[in-house]
Amino acid sequence: MRAVGFDVIGGPEVLKAVDLPAPVPGPGQLLVRVAYAGVNHDEMRHRLGDFGTPRHTTVPGFEVSGEVAAVGPGVTGLTVGEQVAAYLPDGGGYAEYALAPADFAFPLDGISLRDGGGAGLTLTAAYGILAGAARLTAGDTVLIHAAAGGIGSAAAQIARALGAAAVYGTVGSAAKAEYAERFGYDAIHPRDAFAAAVREVDVVLDPIGGPTRLASLPLLAPFGRLALYGEAARHPDLSLPLLPLWQNNRSLAGYNIADLARRAPAAVRSHALSALSLLASGAIRLDITGELPLARAADAHQVLADGRGTGKVLLRVG
Repeated sequence: MRAVGFDVIGGPEVLKAVDLPAPVPGPGQLLVRVAYAGVNHDEMRHRLGDFGTPRHTTVPGFEVSGEVAAVGPGVTGLTVGEQVAAYLPDGGGYAEYALAPADFAFPLDGISLRDGGGAGLTLTAAYGILAGAARLTAGDTVLIHAAAGGIGSAAAQIARALGAAAVYGTVGSAAKAEYAERFGYDAIHPRDAFAAAVREVDVVLDPIGGPTRLASLPLLAPFGRLALYGEAARHPDLSLPLLPLWQNNRSLAGYNIADLARRAPAAVRSHALSALSLLASGAIRLDITGELPLARAADAHQVLADGRGTGKVLLRVG
């Protein structure tokens, strides 16, 4: 089968076309004939070696859409030919065929394969960060860093659907501010100046880290939650004093879909199905801003590496 993988860590240029045997589904797995693969920051981290040095050709890709090509022993409820979106905790999505745990394969039920290509991870994580880590409740006010990204633009819409009273965002450029405005934010602020512009909020979503994370803590209202779900700026880890958290009634929470998939797979499935229901109803939309053929995966990674990414970028496979 055609695939794109890497056997050394490095920049986008390490991604190369390879020909590999199609995998065979084992117990609890299904084989997806891939139509679209989403491109995510976690795949950049994979390529840069954050998940370890590859011992052989590694195929990245944590979300796909396509048709079920085969089912492994013990799989029920999904049939060959059914269209699904899937989260792939072990990667492998940049290929004509990918293995997915049956628990993380979700019927599209009228959602297009194109939209489904960015749903398995992006929409699942956006919903999980808000409903799980941040414990969003109706009437909360929300600040979303990386407001123009795939998860940020989805989270703004999901927060509204869950009853948020106000949703604010931060971005790194004027172009991204103009883009983010289409998702219903009450205000968009430059990331280097948001602390002076934003009043207290109940929830902050932060995939950036470093100074952005530090500047977000004082903005939390009583019982406010700062939900961390990445380190996109690749700053060194912070050392935070804990006393100010209890003294000011503030909380830190983390969201990592890979850990959740290992320890609470039912939560991942619940978040995915809830997000897909919102997508199917029209309450939210997935804004696909780029679609490239599989062979140009390195170009898609370069867009993210340069900080030019907005919305959702897909690789067209099938």
